[in-house]
Amino acid sequence: MRPLTDDETKTFFEKLSKYIGENIKLLLDRPDGAYCFRLHKDRVFYVREDLMKKAGHIARKNLISLGTSFGKFTKTGLFRLHITALDFLAPYAKYKIWVKPNAEQQFLYGHHVMKSGLGRITENTTQYQGLVVYSMNDLPLGFGVAAKSTAECRHTDPMTVIAFHQADIGEYIRSEDTIL
Repeated sequence: MRPLTDDETKTFFEKLSKYIGENIKLLLDRPDGAYCFRLHKDRVFYVREDLMKKAGHIARKNLISLGTSFGKFTKTGLFRLHITALDFLAPYAKYKIWVKPNAEQQFLYGHHVMKSGLGRITENTTQYQGLVVYSMNDLPLGFGVAAKSTAECRHTDPMTVIAFHQADIGEYIRSEDTIL
């Protein structure tokens, strides 16, 4: 377990800022204590600093996980965000999309969001902007990338993809062996 290098931090924060913008500092300086991001076996963990110091006494080979996994770095150096970060990203999301009840199940099976399943979308969402997907009851279901801007969504046909699927809470069941 070690701190992220400058390149890793830049890549990681660029990915996070795609979804929550400048609210990254709210993740680090919380009223319940100081938090940090640490790298362990190509995975980035979000952990309280006091817990991280206590885990420093455990050998690296014996440490499996620490805190909440936010994602992992691929072998090519890109960062892939995991669904386990949803509870921390959802409250700070700048752009959101709400899906109708009949489209929730399709999204949870890993499909993209179509215009026919679109309930609402945040105003001024640009194309390829990261967004959090909600049910109409304001339950965060996952996150994705906007395929169309808000203005384009108004004039498209019902079978057009509005948001590309990135991750959803159905992954807890589909990928339970590899989600750590």
